[in-house]
Amino acid sequence: MKLPVLYIVIPCYNEQEVLPVTSKMFTDKLSELEGAGKISPLSRVMFVNDGSKDKTWDIIKDLAEKDSRCMGLSLSRNRGHQNALLSGLMEAKERCDITISIDCDGQDDINAMNEMVDEYLNGCEVVYGVRSSRKTDTFFKRTTAEGFYKLMSFMGCEVVFNHADYRLVSSRVLKEFANFREVNLFLRGLIPLVGFKSTSVYYERHERLAGESHYPLKKMLALAFDGITSLSIKPIRIISSFGVFVSLVSFIGVIWSVVQAFMGNTVAGWASTVSIVCFLSGIQLISTGVIGEYIGKIYMETKARPRYIIGERTYDTEAD
Repeated sequence: MKLPVLYIVIPCYNEQEVLPVTSKMFTDKLSELEGAGKISPLSRVMFVNDGSKDKTWDIIKDLAEKDSRCMGLSLSRNRGHQNALLSGLMEAKERCDITISIDCDGQDDINAMNEMVDEYLNGCEVVYGVRSSRKTDTFFKRTTAEGFYKLMSFMGCEVVFNHADYRLVSSRVLKEFANFREVNLFLRGLIPLVGFKSTSVYYERHERLAGESHYPLKKMLALAFDGITSLSIKPIRIISSFGVFVSLVSFIGVIWSVVQAFMGNTVAGWASTVSIVCFLSGIQLISTGVIGEYIGKIYMETKARPRYIIGERTYDTEAD
C-alpha cells in the first residue's frame, strides 16, 4: 500500500519565542509517524508566516535551510489566522495526500496526530481534533467558548463542539474546498459543508509553551461574530420575528390608548413616552447594525479581492 504524504500546516504570527521549541516537536512527530510506517518519507512541515513583525520568518528560513523536511511561505502582509491557514492548505493540496493543521504554540496535543492518521487510513477524509475538556481555561473563557458553540448550533451553523482548527483534511477534500470562494472565512464552519466521511479524536489541551496568546478577547469576539454572520442568516430572521412581535405589541398599545382616551382616563406621561421611544430606538439601531454587518460582508464579497498574497517561499515551485 502506498504510504500517504503528510503536510503539517502551521500558521505563525510573531512566534519567535515558541517556534524554536515547537518546530523540533513537529519534525520529531514526522519521524515517529514515518518510522511506524504510517506516512511517506516525502512528508513535510509547512510553516506559514502571517506578516510577522519579529524574527519569525528568519527562523522559518533557517529551519528550511537546515532540515529538508521544513518548508515555509510568507504572506505579503498580515492577513489573519484563517487566511494564513488557508494559504498553507491551498499550497499543500497538490503536494500531499493529507494535511494536518495545528497552531504553533504547542497547546494542542501533537500526539493526537497518530490517531488522526489512523482514522484516515481507516477511510475518513476529515478528522477533527476536539478538546476533551477545558480545565486549563479560566471560568470566563470556558463559559464564553462553550456558549459560543451552543449559539452557533442554535443559529443553524454546522460546527463541531469544542473543535478549533486542529484537524486532518485529505487533499481530495481540499480540492473541493477550493471551490468555496468566501472572503469572510470561518474554516471550522466551512469544512463540514464539504462533506465526505469524517470523525473526531479527543485530546487534552496544554498551556502555551512560550510567548503570549495572539487571541485576546477582542479577537475572539470578532471571530465569533464572523462565524455567525458568515454561516447563518438566522440573526436577520430573529430581527424580523422580533420586529413583528414589537409591531403587534405596539398595535395593541395603540388600541389601548384610543380606548383610554374615549373613556377619559388618559394622563400625560412623560416617563412612559420616553421609555417607549428609547426602547424602540435601541431595537432599531441594533437591527440596523446587524443588517449593516451583512451588507458589509456582501460588499467585501463582491469586490472579490484575493484572500492572501504569497510574498516569498523557501522552496522553488517550478522545481516541483
